[in-house]
Amino acid sequence: MQNPQAAELRAETAPSSQEREPQPSRAAVPELSRFIATAFERVGLPSADAAEIAELMTETDLTGADAHGVFRLPHYIRRIQAGGVNPTPNIEVRQTGPATALVDGDNGMGHLVMSRAAEEAVALARETGIAWVGARRSNHAGAAGLYAEMPVRHGMVGIYAAVASANHMAPWGGSESLLGTNPLAIGIPCGEAPPILLDIATTVVSYGTVKTHALHGRAMPPDWMVSKVDGQPLTDPRRSHEGVLLPIGGHKGSGLALALGILGGPLNRAAFGRDVVDFNADQASESNTGHFIIALDVSRFLPMEAFAAEVSRHLDDLRGSERLPGAGPIRIPGDQRAVRRKERTANGVPIPEPLRKQLDAVAASLGIDPLRVG
Repeated sequence: MQNPQAAELRAETAPSSQEREPQPSRAAVPELSRFIATAFERVGLPSADAAEIAELMTETDLTGADAHGVFRLPHYIRRIQAGGVNPTPNIEVRQTGPATALVDGDNGMGHLVMSRAAEEAVALARETGIAWVGARRSNHAGAAGLYAEMPVRHGMVGIYAAVASANHMAPWGGSESLLGTNPLAIGIPCGEAPPILLDIATTVVSYGTVKTHALHGRAMPPDWMVSKVDGQPLTDPRRSHEGVLLPIGGHKGSGLALALGILGGPLNRAAFGRDVVDFNADQASESNTGHFIIALDVSRFLPMEAFAAEVSRHLDDLRGSERLPGAGPIRIPGDQRAVRRKERTANGVPIPEPLRKQLDAVAASLGIDPLRVG
C-alpha cells in the first residue's frame, strides 16, 4: 500500500538539485495577502478570518520562515476541503484562574486559535503580571515566532510552544515516531529596537524544511534524519517516511520535545504521542492540536525603557565580542528576521517556480485569480 505522505512528497518534488535553480519570482505583500485570503474565503472561511490568517501567513514569509507561510496554503486548503478543519469555528475561552485560561478552538485554523490565545494571555498578564493560556482542538498554526512576538508588542515577554501536527522524532534511543518537532519560541522586547526572537524546532530542522527540500529536489544533509531500520543517514526527502528526524543536542532535544509536548498536549486535553494525527497523511481527521502561550509583563520588574537599555548594552557586548577565526558576524536570535522583513517588504516575497506551480493549481481548482508575481 502506498504511503500517502510519501506520495505527497513525490508530487511536490522538483527536478534534480543538480539543475541550476532560477531566481524566484517575487510577490508584492498586498498581492500575496490578497491571494491567500481569497483562497480561504473560497473554501468557506468568513472574510475577516481569511484576512487574519492571510496577514499572519504573509508575515511569516516576510520574516523568512518560508516553510510555514504561503508554502502551506495548498495543504491547508486540502484539509479544509476534506473536512479536517472547521472553516467556521466557535472559538471559546474559559478563564480557569486569575492568570490562566484554556482556549477550545472548535477544530478551527490554528492561526485563529492561537491569535485568540495570545490576546487572552496579554489581557490576563496586564492584570496579574504573568499569564499561561493553553489551547486544544486546534490545528497547525504556522511559525511559532508569530505568537511569541504578540505579547512583545505590549511590552511583554512571550513564550510559545506546541505539539507538532505530526510525529517525526523518536524518543532518545528509539526508532518509533512518537514525538513531534515540537517548536519553542521566545520573544523578548527591546524597546524601539527589533525584539530578540528565538524560534526553534526541537529537531535539527522542522519537517517543513524537509518538505521544501522535496519541493526543490534537494538532498538533505546527513545529520538531519536517520533510517528507522538501520539508523543510517537518510538524505532523500522523498523517503522521509522511512526515517526519523534527529533532535537538537542529542538526548536534550528529545527531552525538551517530550516536556513541551506534555505541557501542550495532555495538560490541555490535546493530542500527544500515539494520539497525534499526522496531518500530512490524514486530511480528514480532527487533529486536536495543543499549544500554550505565556505572557510576562516586563513592567512588573522594571520600566521598559530601563530594561531595553540594559538588554541593548548586553547585545552590543555580544555582537562586538571576539570571533573564532573564519567566523562570520555574531548574530542574535531575531536579527535576520528583521533584515528579511525589511528587504521583502520592499522587494516582495520570493516565490520559487515549483511553489508557484502549486499555487497556480490551487487557484485553478478554486476558480480564483492566480497569484501575480514579477
